Amino acid sequence: MNWTDERVEKLKRLWAEGLSASQIAAQLGGVSRNAVIGKVHRLNLPGRAKAGGSSSTPRAAKRTTAPARPANYPARVATRPLTRTVGATALKEEIEFDAGQQLTYTPSRNVVVPISRKLALTDLTERTCKWPVGDPLKDDFHFCGCEASDASPYCTYHARLAYQPVAERRKSAARA
Repeated sequence: MNWTDERVEKLKRLWAEGLSASQIAAQLGGVSRNAVIGKVHRLNLPGRAKAGGSSSTPRAAKRTTAPARPANYPARVATRPLTRTVGATALKEEIEFDAGQQLTYTPSRNVVVPISRKLALTDLTERTCKWPVGDPLKDDFHFCGCEASDASPYCTYHARLAYQPVAERRKSAARA
């Protein structure tokens, strides 16, 4: 199907009138809704407001902005609506939370990062760490190469990264 000048003009006119892509496709004939959407994007036609009313609906009016706070004040308390269910009843309540809570990372002090021997794939043995380092498509890609234990393909450090205890995995999943 070719987009003739007449069909493009009709598309522009129908789009400006607010017809949906499906309605335009039906009026043009021989073209799909997706083809209309693609042509609209290629022509960079302006978008239209979403169906369902303007931004001055009562729902939008309920939103409030957070009050200004001094620069030295570390955090603010915000409220957020929360819907939870109790039995077959949905309860809507507002909860308060600390929106400016700072999370700090405290590295473990007893971790020793091994110095990589930078081995190529062909240099690996049963007793070397096979932890990949870097991007395999780059020239500086290598494997750790430190001494590995009999029970693992990795050195002690990389084995800790690769194999997390079940309790730690559950804690990580609960945080996410």
